[in-house]
Amino acid sequence: MSVDLMPNRYRPGEANLAPREADLIARRDGVLGASYRLQYRNPVHFVRGEGMWLFDPDGRPYLDFYNNVPSLGHCHPEVNAAMAEQAGRISANTRYLEPRLVEYAERLVATFPAELDRIVFTCTGSESNDLALRIARLVSGNEGVIVSAYAYHGTSAAAAEVSPNLGDAVKLSPSVRMVRLPGVKGVAPDKAAAFFEAEVRGAIYDLQRRGIGVAALLVDSIFSSDGVHVDPPGFIAGAVAAVREAGGLFIADEVQPGFGRTGAHMWGFERHDVAPDLATLGKPMGNGFPIGAVVGRQAPMDRFGETARYSNTFAGNTVGIATADAVLRILQRDGILENASAMGERLAAGLQALSARMDGVRAMRHAGLFFGIDIGSDDMPPAARRAMALDVVNAMRDDGVLISTCGANEDTLKVRPPLVCEAQHVDRFLEALEAALRKLAA
Repeated sequence: MSVDLMPNRYRPGEANLAPREADLIARRDGVLGASYRLQYRNPVHFVRGEGMWLFDPDGRPYLDFYNNVPSLGHCHPEVNAAMAEQAGRISANTRYLEPRLVEYAERLVATFPAELDRIVFTCTGSESNDLALRIARLVSGNEGVIVSAYAYHGTSAAAAEVSPNLGDAVKLSPSVRMVRLPGVKGVAPDKAAAFFEAEVRGAIYDLQRRGIGVAALLVDSIFSSDGVHVDPPGFIAGAVAAVREAGGLFIADEVQPGFGRTGAHMWGFERHDVAPDLATLGKPMGNGFPIGAVVGRQAPMDRFGETARYSNTFAGNTVGIATADAVLRILQRDGILENASAMGERLAAGLQALSARMDGVRAMRHAGLFFGIDIGSDDMPPAARRAMALDVVNAMRDDGVLISTCGANEDTLKVRPPLVCEAQHVDRFLEALEAALRKLAA
């Protein structure tokens, strides 16, 4: 989540705003709650989306290299048609018999390891993580949750309490323990697994000593908010084993890395060759339609279902299922994962070439079409690197290319275009990034 946001109240002169946008911001401020923010120093105003592009009221196109929600591109005609067709017939909940609900559940579960064979639908990733925590705490009999040091897992009360990314004003639960990542600490790849396992074992020890116990290790398997720390594959395995030894569950937050984002795999946890006990899904599942899910092993799902209720009227509704079914069908039919791998490699090669001919890119990490690009140099103070990254983001926005930042210092560019990205889009992104870096160097 980028901190490069407009303040919650518009103050004239803060940005070079056209009268139309300034008036709209003022009207927003007059009616919306103060928690709302606008992204970019010069906020963007869109009226239409198509594929990789968003269009402002004047018809100017912006290349979207940030928005993972429409994973198949904005306003995908086949997805929209499925949504509209179902909405024109009936929108009903899961308490009625509905063949398509069962058929989609069977098809989706089939993309997971065989031991994950049960699913519960939600509306959002936050709800998915909230439910997964409830299941883990009931099954384990413990309260403790271990997360990475800058994790983001949602905005519900329970999810916010395990999301250090939300800032000091959002207090973490006393039962939460944060662990450092080997990539963030610069640990050598051959020592990464041992480092992470030691971090998690230390958290386990503290939770047990204080009588809290361990309910779950909850990680976004691509560690996106921490700065996209994807390597080495498998480094989480020892930590997962330690949590299970302590009676806890491994929850893989697949809201951002799932549905083919990493290219080689449908699910981010597959890069680590460790099957979770529960996997949480959200945003890309419906290409923008609000639908999510928890997929898990039968034993914890049955245990929860025997003693607790989960009644969510809108979750798994027929319109959402029809939309999600179309997304899954297109992902599997059109070689979307293969495209994500190919375009990811093209982008990685372009970034390596760019960093070889000019300064500004300190490091790059990626899996498929999810990139973390560190900006600045090692000898720059953290505040200067952060300012440079934010300047790059805003310069690219002015050039018509949208990205954001991530990481504890917010000096990492967060790049995750829709999975239908093509070669010309990659090249346009690289062109805009180079132009931004040259502008800042001038």
